[in-house]
Amino acid sequence: MIDDLYSARVLALVADMPRAGRLADPDGSADRVAKLCGSRIIVDVVLDDQGRVADFAQDVKACALGQAAAAVLGAQVVGADLAELTVTRDALRAMLKTDGPAPVGRFSELSVLQPVKDYPARHASTLLAFDAAVEAVQAAELARRTRDVTKTRTSTAGAA
Repeated sequence: MIDDLYSARVLALVADMPRAGRLADPDGSADRVAKLCGSRIIVDVVLDDQGRVADFAQDVKACALGQAAAAVLGAQVVGADLAELTVTRDALRAMLKTDGPAPVGRFSELSVLQPVKDYPARHASTLLAFDAAVEAVQAAELARRTRDVTKTRTSTAGAA
């Protein structure tokens, strides 16, 4: 059973972490920690004009399962928007906690983590990357709205 958790595919994902590191000037960032095991992921994002991820980096200090989920995220995240990331995170959570189906679409490779459902203590670290990605995109969108409001107020004040 434990061999299913750490399959050759999971270990291959861990060995090749896409987009590792930090961005110099992100639009949004998030730092998430799994309290039970201490896994930690910091995610940085840059969004395009449509609110899609244009650039992404992640600093991952997590167990193999958290690293595998982060590897799938890093490989596929460019082009995703908040809605897609949220749906994927929620599908991953449902797959682990309520025996829901695996996520579909660009993140379908998360299905390799289905055996984690039998190990509730590993759920938080497995979800960490997607929790952080959603939070980082939300932060980027909030920062963008705040900048837009400030620009509008500055333009309006300058015209008066």
